[in-house]
Amino acid sequence: MKWLELLKEIAPHVTRAGILYDLEQPTSPAYLKTIEATAPSFKVQILPDAVRDAGTIERAIATLASGTNSGLLVLPGALMTRHRDLIISLAARHRLPSISAFRYYVAGGGLASYGVDNLDLYRRAAGYVDRVLKGEMPANLPVQFADKFELVINVKTAKTLGLEVPVSLLARTDEVIE
Repeated sequence: MKWLELLKEIAPHVTRAGILYDLEQPTSPAYLKTIEATAPSFKVQILPDAVRDAGTIERAIATLASGTNSGLLVLPGALMTRHRDLIISLAARHRLPSISAFRYYVAGGGLASYGVDNLDLYRRAAGYVDRVLKGEMPANLPVQFADKFELVINVKTAKTLGLEVPVSLLARTDEVIE
């Protein structure tokens, strides 16, 4: 799983990774299964924590931070997006390196993200809308999958956490936020 790989590359000391996820998010079980399957190869203990509101997010992060060598993975979902400022501030307060799926998480002060380029998806969707408005049948349009992913790193946050992002990783980064 790319998020776990990224966490270990930026913060090699991490041996425990908390995973914040929403049980109501349909994609969460598949993400968890994949992360749990790859965790042994990174020598990381996975600590999944289903959250449902700001209070459970605060408790989950505080519990994770009470241990040593911890990092945080924030799975995609509306709940996480709604509480991203809280998650970012708690990760900073507890000095937890954290990875998310979306660029806006890093722009708001999070450490790093790896995920689909949402602007690219919106542009492509607009093309589909245009084709439908010109008379094409939606059922005849091909299914498209995201094929453009972006890696974003906030080096200011990394420095605040006492982490040095490897130059080899920065060279692969689509956007560096300073």
